[in-house]
Amino acid sequence: MAAGTPLVSTDLAMTRYNGTPSRAPLDAADSWGTLDLKLAPGMIGTRTSGKDDIDTVAGRANLAQALVLRLLTLKGSLAPLGHPDYGSRLVTLIGETSNDTTRHLARLYVIEAVRQEHRVKALTSLLVEPVPGFADTLRITLAVEPLHDDDPLSLTFELAL
Repeated sequence: MAAGTPLVSTDLAMTRYNGTPSRAPLDAADSWGTLDLKLAPGMIGTRTSGKDDIDTVAGRANLAQALVLRLLTLKGSLAPLGHPDYGSRLVTLIGETSNDTTRHLARLYVIEAVRQEHRVKALTSLLVEPVPGFADTLRITLAVEPLHDDDPLSLTFELAL
């Protein structure tokens, strides 16, 4: 990454898993878990205030969170807010049987959603497989090459059908 070239800006931290900047899997989420604002100790200057405040996420963790949120959001559901193409069609697979067709559709829907993210240069790997012991759950593992960053970003995402 070129010195002084920001990968992403700062945003509110929403997912439970914000990851670490490494080649190891960076992020994980599940379609049945909750996404909520992350709290952190409040600060007054350099001292803690004793009260919680909304936390933020930046850099690679921001990109990972953005990808997870895009994958969990039904495409078109943000149209009233001016974002008709935001999201993915993954959630349309809920209620389907886990078979080759469903896995191929999940793969297609992930590719479509990742292509929308302007901070991603390339999708470098994608694996869609059933979760052992959970016939109605798909595990989607992907790696992307972020824009202005040579270190791949890996995500693991489970979708309950």
